[in-house]
Amino acid sequence: MGRNQGISEQQLANLAAFESSDAFTELEKRALRYAEALTQTPANVAEELFNSLREHFSPQQLVELTVVSAWENFRARFNRGFGIESEGFTVEAACAVHGTMT
Repeated sequence: MGRNQGISEQQLANLAAFESSDAFTELEKRALRYAEALTQTPANVAEELFNSLREHFSPQQLVELTVVSAWENFRARFNRGFGIESEGFTVEAACAVHGTMT
């Protein structure tokens, strides 16, 4: 899905280490920091981070970013609670360590 939205192979491979990756713009890193902060318990988003996003995103875009982050967090926690594991649809699709397709 990400590839269809223009996310590069390098970004997919570097997602876990986005802070040190040059594959992401500073704005993309801010959005990822925001999503990451929303998944913490408790979900504390620094006012400075949120305000820096407001400079670049409309209120509607911020709502969408927040909803997508919260929804994915909900799904992950729901699945964990019921012991629902991956069905392996992406097994061997990409190597996260090396970022190569197999």
